[in-house]
Amino acid sequence: MAGGPEGTDAGARLEVWCAGEDWCPVTSTSSLIGKKWHPVIIHRLLEHGPSGFNELERHVDGISSKVLSESLDDLEENGLVDRELVSEKPVRVKYSLTDRGASLRPVIEAMRDWGREHLTDPTEGDA
Repeated sequence: MAGGPEGTDAGARLEVWCAGEDWCPVTSTSSLIGKKWHPVIIHRLLEHGPSGFNELERHVDGISSKVLSESLDDLEENGLVDRELVSEKPVRVKYSLTDRGASLRPVIEAMRDWGREHLTDPTEGDA
């Protein structure tokens, strides 16, 4: 995967404000992927691999272009997503997970599995 900002490889540690507290890893991880669309974007990149902006927008049903752009910027800033310029005219970019982003696979899969087990579609049960 392409290199992103310095310190984004899976072995480098992110600085946290709550270091030393036993709850800090949960809080810090949540702040990275806890925004509404972040885990969905990571999930879609895990499922479909590197994707262009429009392709991602199709795969993340219900997200606006503005929110997708802001979310990708945030994920890139935190070293979870790489942005690669594919062409300049017209401007085309491809987004992929960094090693750090890809290492979230078990977390995202656990969230999916928990949701399948414990959540229900509100239209189900209306018989």
